[in-house]
Amino acid sequence: MRDGGPWPVVRGPRSDPRRWLATGAIAVGFAIVTAGCATSGHPHRVQVPTVPAAAGTVEEGLASWYGEPYHGRPTASGPRYDMWAMTAAHRTLPFGTVVRVRNLDSGREADVTINDRGPFVRDRILDLSRAAAERLGAIGPGVISVRLEVRRVGDGMPDEPCWEVQVGAFAREENARRARSSLEARDFSVRFAPAGGGLTRVRATGLAGRAKAIAVAASLAREYPGAVAVPCGGGW
Repeated sequence: MRDGGPWPVVRGPRSDPRRWLATGAIAVGFAIVTAGCATSGHPHRVQVPTVPAAAGTVEEGLASWYGEPYHGRPTASGPRYDMWAMTAAHRTLPFGTVVRVRNLDSGREADVTINDRGPFVRDRILDLSRAAAERLGAIGPGVISVRLEVRRVGDGMPDEPCWEVQVGAFAREENARRARSSLEARDFSVRFAPAGGGLTRVRATGLAGRAKAIAVAASLAREYPGAVAVPCGGGW
């Protein structure tokens, strides 16, 4: 892979992966993940870099990995998580997207398929399956510096009949309950779904189709800037 090639690049200096530059492509997904704030009754909003969904897009940052106790639980895309499959969680790339991951310290590379959402930790851009972490040498250190290159963009599961809108992932239970009450006041059915790091996803559920979910996410974006449409079934 080349820096400064003909592809759009999204990356930050390894010393500070919170600094990002995005050029040349239309960003997809959501730009903010909402987490609880320890000093306020209001949710603390964490800025999330948005990665263009285009083959050849490059992103640099930190990657972690996850195994037990998530093995066997449904992913955000629906299927159950298999920690021995070559998969990963990303916050914005469409489900089914294949990315090539390079360990910037060792040079090891692996291709993984995005089938889950995360990581919900500041400064990290990817959560690897255990198999992918072993391939890349991430098991021991836990967190490694990586470069991602989008090899093939996934379709985001547009044919799924049931869709939801995730409005945020909250660290504090009272913030999750407040979001649920707000959505129920708008006549949405709501469910909680556990996320990594002790967070709780709050989702308006049971929406008929992707187009409806996207419209609902747009309508909720003012109050919940991180609102994103996702297929039903994942993250219980």
